[in-house]
Amino acid sequence: MDPFDAGAGGILRQPKAVWATAGASVVAFMGIGLVDPILPSIAKGLDASAGQVSLLFTSYFLITALAMLVTGFVSSRIGGRKTLLLGLAFVVVFAGLAGTSDTVGQLVGYRAGWGLGNALFVSTALAVIVGAAAGGSAAAILLYESALGLGMACGPLLGALLGDASWRYPFFGTAFLMAIGFLCITVFLKEQPRPARKTSLLDPIRALGHGGLASAAVSAFFYNYTFFTVLAFTPFVLNMTPYKSGAVFFAWGVLLAVFSVLVAPRMQRRFGSLKVLGGSLVLLAADVLVLGYGNHTAAIACTILSGAFIGVNNTVYTELALGVSDAPRPVASAGYNFVRWFAAAAAPYFAPKIEEWTDVHIPFVVAAVTALLGAVVVVVRRRALTHDAEELEPKHASEDSVTVFAN
Repeated sequence: MDPFDAGAGGILRQPKAVWATAGASVVAFMGIGLVDPILPSIAKGLDASAGQVSLLFTSYFLITALAMLVTGFVSSRIGGRKTLLLGLAFVVVFAGLAGTSDTVGQLVGYRAGWGLGNALFVSTALAVIVGAAAGGSAAAILLYESALGLGMACGPLLGALLGDASWRYPFFGTAFLMAIGFLCITVFLKEQPRPARKTSLLDPIRALGHGGLASAAVSAFFYNYTFFTVLAFTPFVLNMTPYKSGAVFFAWGVLLAVFSVLVAPRMQRRFGSLKVLGGSLVLLAADVLVLGYGNHTAAIACTILSGAFIGVNNTVYTELALGVSDAPRPVASAGYNFVRWFAAAAAPYFAPKIEEWTDVHIPFVVAAVTALLGAVVVVVRRRALTHDAEELEPKHASEDSVTVFAN
């Protein structure tokens, strides 16, 4: 069946509960890149350095990483609907409080609370969408991935449009939109069946004892350092107005979405997952080097182009995390995300520090090296990253892919 078919079970013919959850997912993913175009404005408004403002990403993703041990524990006990509503409530409260911040320390703290809410919501949203969808999982998963791509693309755009008036407005805007999502899910979504087995806090850590999953997580850790160097540090290098920076990262997000959903699966079918991943990581390394050493125009072009490589990498890493071990997929995914999100927390902190210690080029050199290290892990551990020592064949995502998010 064509998932785009408007007939019963197609992506365009889903229950209101699915659309309510997908719509809230768009806003949740928007929150990741929302602050990108307004980072310089926040620094100016709160009299903070680039390193201090970059902690907005560090606190957000540090809490997100730790929350990976909690989300399955919570949702398996209180159910998907209540977990979604709890996550949305956290986001509404802490995004709203972020807009009232008088110091960068307050803003960083509120952003951490926001990260906890976002982790609870997006780690549960896919399972809820699949459970409520009509016509099987294919159309539902495509809808979720489309929401992810749309959110990643529109987050910087919303941040630019609202942030041009005041850096506070994007935070208030997110709180307002998430409050609407809270009401929609309250009205339209019924409680979903709870899993037969409750997840413990240590299950994701135990899952990392599998060599293939551990290898995927370590490679993704290095890759995510590169990814979030581009996302969190590049706005200071480009030094553009919120509108112009928002336009750059909107184009970046569009490429990320297109290559993640449409291009990567075709490349996997033709060349195999590990070859695509290794090649894409090498190209990403070259791209960030040019970004760091090129002129302003080259930096803009390479920032946008990096979205294509990031989109491909995200898709392949997701499949590896979900398919390489025998652990239940939500558990394996939680362990994988627990490792990789620490790099998303580290890059925004270390990139400005490295610039202070050296110069503006070296953070991108480090990011290129980490991308190459990710590729080295793929090559060295390729047997552990396959089933029966054979090249992984791309496959459709499953409804169990609960906690792989923000691809």
